[in-house]
Amino acid sequence: MTTVIENGERVTAGPVSAAAKARAKGGSGGGLYKPRTPIYPKAVSGFWRKVKWALLILTLGIYYVTPWIRWRRPGALPQQAVLVDFDHARFYFFGIQLWPEEVYFITGLLVIAALALFLVTALFGRLWCGYACPQTVWTDLFMAVERWIEGDRNARMRLDAEPWSLNKAWRKGLKHAVWLGVGFGTGGAWIFYFHDAPDLLAKFWVGQAPMASYLSCAALTFTTYALAGTMREQVCTYMCPWPRIQGAMIDQHSLQVTYRKDRGEPRGPHKKGETWLGRGDCIDCNACVVACPMGIDIRNGAQIECINCGLCIDACDEIMLKVERPVALIGYDTDAAVAARTCGQKPVYPLVRPRTIFYGVVLAAVSGLMLWGLMNRPALVVYAIRDRNPTFVRLHDGSIRNSYTLKIANRGFQKRLLQVGVEGLPGAMLKTPGEDATHEAIAVEVDANDVRAVRVLLSAAPGASDSRPIAFVATGDGPAVRTPTVFLQGDGHVPG
Repeated sequence: MTTVIENGERVTAGPVSAAAKARAKGGSGGGLYKPRTPIYPKAVSGFWRKVKWALLILTLGIYYVTPWIRWRRPGALPQQAVLVDFDHARFYFFGIQLWPEEVYFITGLLVIAALALFLVTALFGRLWCGYACPQTVWTDLFMAVERWIEGDRNARMRLDAEPWSLNKAWRKGLKHAVWLGVGFGTGGAWIFYFHDAPDLLAKFWVGQAPMASYLSCAALTFTTYALAGTMREQVCTYMCPWPRIQGAMIDQHSLQVTYRKDRGEPRGPHKKGETWLGRGDCIDCNACVVACPMGIDIRNGAQIECINCGLCIDACDEIMLKVERPVALIGYDTDAAVAARTCGQKPVYPLVRPRTIFYGVVLAAVSGLMLWGLMNRPALVVYAIRDRNPTFVRLHDGSIRNSYTLKIANRGFQKRLLQVGVEGLPGAMLKTPGEDATHEAIAVEVDANDVRAVRVLLSAAPGASDSRPIAFVATGDGPAVRTPTVFLQGDGHVPG
């Protein structure tokens, strides 16, 4: 006999479920934490399951293979196609390289991804959640491992219910070992994006890799194992903010996994040979429920837990074929279409709506701006930093000298020989330390994908007394680069 608390009263009863024990532990059921109820989704086959397998293979293939793709670059530059090189503050993506000051391209890419997600959600519901989200992809992989070792739904339920035995121990142990292996592969693939993959692989196993690599690999191993292996649907329901946000993205015309109650109700069991007159096509078999990885009943309508994975569609279609009824009792549909059919009207599916137009226009504008910026980004950038102390020096012949540091960034993959001169200061003399002063431009060589700091001493002709705006001009094998600055003398006032 077991004593529990129900509605504030002590009640003595027979054996109780885990849920009842949890309620007893939390008083009258108002505890802060609800224990996880295990979900045993049944394996299904069908069109949407095949789509999910195809996307799983594609996305995981891209993730694991990308760090090993080689890309030829000149000299000693990295030969890895995709590399986040923190040591040299560069991001390489095939023929594109981004510098730290170009982080706005990364920001723009994130904005584009967000807008694309908004547009897809407004049109087709939570397709990202059901097919491409990393949590969904790795959970699918972990479930496949679980079914391979422990069996399908009924076998897993029996295994969990039986007492510990050698059979249960080796199956559970092997499952968790494979899960940890997948998690380790996930973390191991991630660190290859930040170092040359073949070199890091050789160093990793002998303890010579950077400590950050080991820590990152361990962290991702643990999080992958925990989130995809033990938490699963809880991540989507409680941890991810997107289920709450997506409610603002969809409307009655958004395509979602929908139970077509206009066709399915009234539901109930059906025996072979019975008439279908006066009843719906749903035979209340719960095949859609046991196939759902989130453990919900889609017949209850749209729910925050639903990730629109489509597995309930495949499960229902299989039953409909067996009872010789049309498929798609559950399918991608809209609330407006279901309501229209209920009223005997023809459903419409307007993809072009105010919100989709807005998302599409903003997405196109940001994408176009990003593309224009990427195509017109300068291959050569020159920064002029004037010394502030002293602001100027008066030489023995009466001329005034200002000192500058020119930082010349060569963002190309070829070495560049430049001629750096000055405009706006007639009769000026340029000088670099160790070289003679000259009225001509000075020669500066900058290595590929490098920044060179050049110290320049600029002197005005004797007799000049006004501060003025000037510009350094760098010319070479490409367009000239003009960098404005000021030349100070006298009271330091620069005429407008």
